[in-house]
Amino acid sequence: MATVTLKGNPFNTVGNLPANGSQAADFTLVANDLSSKSLSDFSGKKVVLNIFPSIDTGTCAQSVRQFNEEAAELDNTTVICVSRDLPFAQGRFCGAEGIENVVMLSDFRDGSFGQSYGLTFADGPLQGLHSRSVVVLNENGQVLYSEQVAETVDEPNYKAALTALLDA
Repeated sequence: MATVTLKGNPFNTVGNLPANGSQAADFTLVANDLSSKSLSDFSGKKVVLNIFPSIDTGTCAQSVRQFNEEAAELDNTTVICVSRDLPFAQGRFCGAEGIENVVMLSDFRDGSFGQSYGLTFADGPLQGLHSRSVVVLNENGQVLYSEQVAETVDEPNYKAALTALLDA
């Protein structure tokens, strides 16, 4: 269990992020067209998992914008943005913002992604949503970098995540 804060108030998650060097757990998430996507669909590519509570908050939206901009310049890399938002909300946001370089996936059906990656809030006002986190994987699904943002309203360390990709 990890502890993060929301505006200074501490809350727990159900576990801990996968450790660097470990094999990432497969997942099944929902795309904007309601199809299912799994980690194996991105086999052979480096993957950045940009995980957040809700696309309808400023910091979450900014992380999608930032990774969308950065992703345009990355070779053999897919940025996957994951939340428990409905795919319709994710699609609406991307359409309104012109977001085209990231893949939006939802964990709305059963929350199993958040549980297996240890980042679902276990208590507090965001209970059941995902804590803001970034997990970077190599082409074989091995964890190169992980960050669970200590203060939920803060943005992730984009530079550290992207450096992990470039150093791989």
